[in-house]
Amino acid sequence: MMDKQIAMIHGSGGAATGELIHEVFASAFKNEILDAMEDAAVLPSEAGRIAVTTDSFVVTPVEFRGGDIGRLAVCGTVNDLLMRGAVPKYLTSSWILEVGVSVEMLKRVVRSMAETAKEAGISIVCGDTKVVEGQGGIYVNTTGIGVVPEGIDISADRARSGDVILVSGTMGDHHAAILSERLSIDTDIKSDVAPLVQMCEGLRNLRVHTLRDVTRGGLGTVLKELATASDNAFVIEDSLVPVNPKVKEFCGLLGLDPVYMGNEGKLVCIVDPQDEEEALRVMRDSRYGADAVRVGVVEEPGQGQTGFEKGGLYVRTSIGGLRELDVLQGEGLPRIC
Repeated sequence: MMDKQIAMIHGSGGAATGELIHEVFASAFKNEILDAMEDAAVLPSEAGRIAVTTDSFVVTPVEFRGGDIGRLAVCGTVNDLLMRGAVPKYLTSSWILEVGVSVEMLKRVVRSMAETAKEAGISIVCGDTKVVEGQGGIYVNTTGIGVVPEGIDISADRARSGDVILVSGTMGDHHAAILSERLSIDTDIKSDVAPLVQMCEGLRNLRVHTLRDVTRGGLGTVLKELATASDNAFVIEDSLVPVNPKVKEFCGLLGLDPVYMGNEGKLVCIVDPQDEEEALRVMRDSRYGADAVRVGVVEEPGQGQTGFEKGGLYVRTSIGGLRELDVLQGEGLPRIC
């Protein structure tokens, strides 16, 4: 059961966030579309299937190595549409500005948002601005709309036994970039924040069953949620999970686990094994997928104590042992999106 008051942990993207969503929002707004709990909802219409997603962005600092809140808002929204196989079309942009925001900084962030939207091929068609008391913070809310092409069916519950699990690059880059700036640690780690449009255009033509961008909660949380949604077991190889050496060093310094650190320009692709090589080629040939690799497989849950449990996520260690992972527990500080 939830505590009686909202705490920062409820925005971590881990177990507490899931508890908040299910106990408060999902129970009140319950319907067939919302119950799927996907990154974007796919809606039937006379013009075909429409994908809709909404998100809010809170990050400190507003400008960081590799990006800013404007670029982050576009990429986060566009990538959620792409994870359902949609072609992003339109974006709304609503801003809450605290008193004291530098106008020059605001102009830079807005220009960055416009440039990123152009890169992603999406049009910003409406928005809103509010000013509130505060200390110079900026918060952005977006809604994204896209069109799902005929014959495309990509969702969290479609992973099948025998599928391979691919990731498009190194884990934890965005998280490490934000945290290092917050802690004033001298490093050149940059956020990976990026729109994955080119990559997903190619993957859309393959036998891809599931896509998910790796954001809050990291790879561990994402894969555990997908294993649960598909009633399968996921097994990944610890030695295959890619991590930038600088991020690995940063994690060692602070005692962090890259598997629970967020990104803003990486995805998980679960694909039929017959299309593994082509999917990797598509990812590696795209602008933001040069480090794409296979990290694991989808297994059918076994019977008895020695079998993989339904919805289980397992990591095979370098010495051949298995350990089970869950979604992120506690607060994955700092707030990265």
